Amino acid sequence: GKLCCASCGIAEVDDIKLKECDDCDLVKYCSDECEQDDKSHQKKACKERAAELRDEILFKQPESSHRGDCPICCLPVPLDAE
Repeated sequence: GKLCCASCGIAEVDDIKLKECDDCDLVKYCSDECEQDDKSHQKKACKERAAELRDEILFKQPESSHRGDCPICCLPVPLDAE
């Protein structure tokens, strides 16, 4: 399936490159103007997804550390643990 601008519907082809929404990465736009025009339509979904992305980054656990995993909770032992 081809990707298209969430505002005007133009398809992504060789000479038209779409960029993701700066905040949520849920939709793509062909221009800054289309992104601004569509903001009112997708504002709620955009805010919710942006919050999810921030939470994912904020609360992401490291895969592992050189100290290994906690034998009780199985999470990586923090690097600053004594």
